[in-house]
Amino acid sequence: MKKKTGLTEGPDGLVYTARLPLSSATLSYLADLIRGHLKKIGSRWRALPVGKIAGIVLAVLRCDQRPGDLAGGNGMHRTTVTRWVREVVGLLAACAPRLDRALRKIARKGGGVVLLDGSLIRTWRHTGTENRKNYSGKNKCHSLLVIALTDDRGRLVWVSAVRPGRASEITACRHDKLTAHLRAAGLGAIADLGFVGLDDAGPNADPAVINGYKAARNRSLTRGQKLSNKALAAVRAPVEHSFAHLKN
Repeated sequence: MKKKTGLTEGPDGLVYTARLPLSSATLSYLADLIRGHLKKIGSRWRALPVGKIAGIVLAVLRCDQRPGDLAGGNGMHRTTVTRWVREVVGLLAACAPRLDRALRKIARKGGGVVLLDGSLIRTWRHTGTENRKNYSGKNKCHSLLVIALTDDRGRLVWVSAVRPGRASEITACRHDKLTAHLRAAGLGAIADLGFVGLDDAGPNADPAVINGYKAARNRSLTRGQKLSNKALAAVRAPVEHSFAHLKN
């Protein structure tokens, strides 16, 4: 019996078309962003038009298509598509609002509170000492930690830089000086029990972060504290929906 080592679909592979679940406005926005970047750096030639580049990058970011497959279907090398993806990610990150500006914008619109939450985004497990810090002992997986702020309707207003999975949510917020920015903008944040202890202001100062009540081993929650936790959970529901959309 002979062993077949060749590809089943032949040497050229199979090229197919797919439909991305994205609006044309998203494609136009990204194409204009790339076009402005090319004009700024003086790049007068790319292997494909700007609109085609935007579609390929969105296929990688939105649908997790493999760069090698997209490169083969468009007659280019895989490293070219990977370079485009990294370039666009940098352009999109540069457009993200700063924390202080995002909070001042909410304050100008008459907002009083923001919703605070953090989430772990799972990643592949890689070997080496550099990837050990991405292991979360709490969730028993390799991941990256992201902190986000939304308004009271759940609309995303700010996302932090990614932190290693072993970092805690409070440490990430203190690294970004979140409470200082909240007080400077005159806003408060509503968070879950994972952020208890973040606001270390004095007893006479107004709290910048509002949390629920934690039960202890020898002390259960009272009826009023349970009702308070229930009310805060209802107010925090939009931020959970926002994280679901962010991950999807």
